Amino acid sequence: MGESRGFSWLVKSCIADSCREIARSPVANHRHHNEFISSDASRLSAPIFTLPDDLLFECLSRVPLSSLPSLSLVCRRFALLLDNPAFHDLRRSRGRLRRTLFAICVSDLGFITSAALPVPFPAHLDPSWNPFATPISFSPDLAAGAFSQPRLAAMGRAIYIIGRGATLRYDSLTGAVTFRAPTIFPRKKFAAAVIGCRIYVSGGATRTSAVEEYNPDVDEWRVVAEAPRRRYGCVGAAAGEIFYVIGGLRVGSRMEEEDESRGARTCAGSMDAYHVRAGMWLRVRAVVPGGGCVVGACGAGPHVYVLASHAVELSFWRWDGKGRRGGDWTRLEPPPLAWQLRLGGAVHFSCTSIGDAKLAALVHASASHGGDLGRRSRGVEAALLVYDIEADEWSRGSDLPPGLRRASCACVEC
Repeated sequence: MGESRGFSWLVKSCIADSCREIARSPVANHRHHNEFISSDASRLSAPIFTLPDDLLFECLSRVPLSSLPSLSLVCRRFALLLDNPAFHDLRRSRGRLRRTLFAICVSDLGFITSAALPVPFPAHLDPSWNPFATPISFSPDLAAGAFSQPRLAAMGRAIYIIGRGATLRYDSLTGAVTFRAPTIFPRKKFAAAVIGCRIYVSGGATRTSAVEEYNPDVDEWRVVAEAPRRRYGCVGAAAGEIFYVIGGLRVGSRMEEEDESRGARTCAGSMDAYHVRAGMWLRVRAVVPGGGCVVGACGAGPHVYVLASHAVELSFWRWDGKGRRGGDWTRLEPPPLAWQLRLGGAVHFSCTSIGDAKLAALVHASASHGGDLGRRSRGVEAALLVYDIEADEWSRGSDLPPGLRRASCACVEC
């Protein structure tokens, strides 16, 4: 009740003001979010606007999470304060941040649909996703299907949606969507992972083997290395300071394709490891045991977890890069979907870690001969699966609504 009254006073004090402050710099520049053009205090009738930014940070940090997105619409100053990294750090120091799992997809019609689930999940794992659609303005130059199979990268409360020739930044706290610099080379079905405060991408381009690094502070991509193998359809994962590029098919020039019959098959279950701090590729000759095609992967703690498809069944593995002979594989309990993978059907996975204790996988399956994930007989199905690392067991979550079919997932703190 106290929080509700405080929030009511906060909003009323803002609405009464007719002369709101205007930021000196654009929202994209986080370094100057707390710098505002000074105005005559006598013109400000609302007492809250006489407070310095640090006190406003304290007030805003006590507002319930469900009400924070509305505050960004009150005035420009509030929007800038909420977007300031210092506000995120303050909420973390006050113990108000919580992990949240997001499912996001972008349509060619100019809508980004998102839904969130708080972590830890409810006991029965059956909450409602409650999707929310946000319109965005696409450039006429944007290629069709640019976000048909994007890669998500979460940093802080921001989720970067990286597509083919375009990048979006989604604010998980306010729901704001802004365009960011695209990758230097257009990519599709590529590997992406976050290490520290940088995003790394590799593969998905037929004309280059460049590995790119993104710095969100300056909104800029740069090439940091050349991959030993040019991959398409690969996935990415991060463990420690190592960026893993896993699976996919080898692509390249005619000369490179002369021995592709064996190389493509090997590439589908293999991985390359790039040490970002050392700026070098490690000698890792790791291939998923038993063959198979890698369809999903993510890092959690010091390990990489890999899902592999074997035509009519799935296998699930943990890679320990500090094991003997440069690394060891451990077979784990596979997700309960093996009987769904049949000829004529298609399955798409999106995996992410939830801290160091759990993994989440969004599974999208289509069956052309009937059958699904167990609840319908036709069409595309999308379900949430959660893996408990310590217990080595999977549990089934709620299905995604139609608006989130083929969505990708990411976990953030907000």
